[in-house]
Amino acid sequence: MKYNPLGRTGIDVSEICLGTMTWGSQNSEQEAHDQLDYALSQGVNFIDTAELYPTTPLSAETYGDTERFIGSWLKARGNRDKVVLASKVAGPGRPHIRGGAPMNRAGILAAIDASLSRLQTDYVDLYQLHWPNRGHYHFRNSWGYDPSQQDRNQVAEELSEILETVGELVKDGKVRAIGLSNDTAWGTMRMLALAEQKGLPRVASIQNEYNLLYRTYDLDLAELSHHEDIGLLAYSPLAAGLLTGKYLDGVKPEGSRLTKNGDLGGRYQPLQEPAVRAYVELARQHGLDPAQMALAFCLTRPFMASVIIGATSMEQLKTDIAAKDVTLSQDVLDGIARIHRLHPAPI
Repeated sequence: MKYNPLGRTGIDVSEICLGTMTWGSQNSEQEAHDQLDYALSQGVNFIDTAELYPTTPLSAETYGDTERFIGSWLKARGNRDKVVLASKVAGPGRPHIRGGAPMNRAGILAAIDASLSRLQTDYVDLYQLHWPNRGHYHFRNSWGYDPSQQDRNQVAEELSEILETVGELVKDGKVRAIGLSNDTAWGTMRMLALAEQKGLPRVASIQNEYNLLYRTYDLDLAELSHHEDIGLLAYSPLAAGLLTGKYLDGVKPEGSRLTKNGDLGGRYQPLQEPAVRAYVELARQHGLDPAQMALAFCLTRPFMASVIIGATSMEQLKTDIAAKDVTLSQDVLDGIARIHRLHPAPI
């Protein structure tokens, strides 16, 4: 396992991060513990969760269960110092989380204390803002994204309040570092500017979607990563399972995410299938597992701090973690580039 710096924090994280959003819906507490044990045995030291989880499907009844499963594992193993633990505070729009209110000081203070209680720890290593109040183009929102409707004064006030609040958490020792998620180049640069102006914590990472089918990060955010030492934590590196090829030709394996989340967050639609088929065929032509090829490609990106994998079975988990040992030939990389030119934005 390779380890990468988490921004300028001095914290090193494994290049593969264990994602957890199926724990509490598709996975039991024991299965979550088994995954954690195996991942650590393979050199994974980075665990990502959120107060929102699980999300497969999302429900008020299961809200917080993922953090509770991690907390019971940390208590049972007594190994808090062995892991870099990341969680997130939810943004607006979820009625069962603080009434769906926008992220603000009171909400963040309540959220961190509740997360720490569920996680059975005194601190999280990385605390992330799950999505911004002002809106964003992620989660298939790019087709209608219109930042011209944002209120400049309101956005400025909210960003200052949020950064000052998480600064309090760092000062109080509840949080070691802060990160963004589902954010933009402008949003990240504004947070960096505020941190410098006010002497507040600097953003260490951005957790955005990145995979062979969705590569918006390759542009402005890649430049930001290079100049500002902010790494990407790539979520959905298999495009919610599409890139394994298991959903080709309309197949819906029993118990899969597609049977629980409808359209895979908007990813499962006709335009994705030709691209997925091309990537799967490329992998098989070179004797590669399609999932491992997709993950190994993410690991080649210069802005990548860690790739977040998620699995509902130990077999999937072992396959995904083993992608760290896969080296893609130039022929494979050239093939990926050709397919990307043909299918630049299929989801």
